[in-house]
Amino acid sequence: MTARFAVAADGWVAGATRLPSPNFAARPDGSAPPTLIVVHNISLPPGEFGGSAIADLFLNRLDCDAHPYYDTHLRGVQVSAHFVIHRDGALEQYVSCDERAWHAGASNFFGRERCNDFSIGIELEGSDATAFEAAQYRTLAALVTALVAHYPIEALAGHADIAPDRKTDPGPHFEWARLQRDTSLAARYFPYLNLSAAS
Repeated sequence: MTARFAVAADGWVAGATRLPSPNFAARPDGSAPPTLIVVHNISLPPGEFGGSAIADLFLNRLDCDAHPYYDTHLRGVQVSAHFVIHRDGALEQYVSCDERAWHAGASNFFGRERCNDFSIGIELEGSDATAFEAAQYRTLAALVTALVAHYPIEALAGHADIAPDRKTDPGPHFEWARLQRDTSLAARYFPYLNLSAAS
């Protein structure tokens, strides 16, 4: 059975494990609601799944001496996303959707810059080289459905869509057409994808 989620008045989602990150800020327009969902992938160390490293990164407790990649790429970095969906479909939330998580960086959505200001970031545990799990798609579809019901979401995009010079995620294995089918959202929600050409 597909999970069902509900967004509370404070922007936290019932059914997600709540792990409040210190890496967030108020949205610049006060209480202006988010209108964009950005899908990412993440694995720490790169290409390895499981463990607590993602949570440790978002909670500023990652031991950067534990792996060479952490030392060269993540030391001193403060980042977060609103959500992480693990390989088994488990959902974690790090920042209220009413606040600005630090997930997109320098970015542009059809001429509108600073996507963190108006977006919700969802990280899928995975990589550009690996297919995602069915459980992840089920959780993602349920979460997106809840977010669209609660906020005036206008579009979904990948990190690569809004930062094409810097990012490639969620990568070639992410099935956008599957997400569209699972959520029954109209094609207009997927402005970067030609759904009619998708298999």
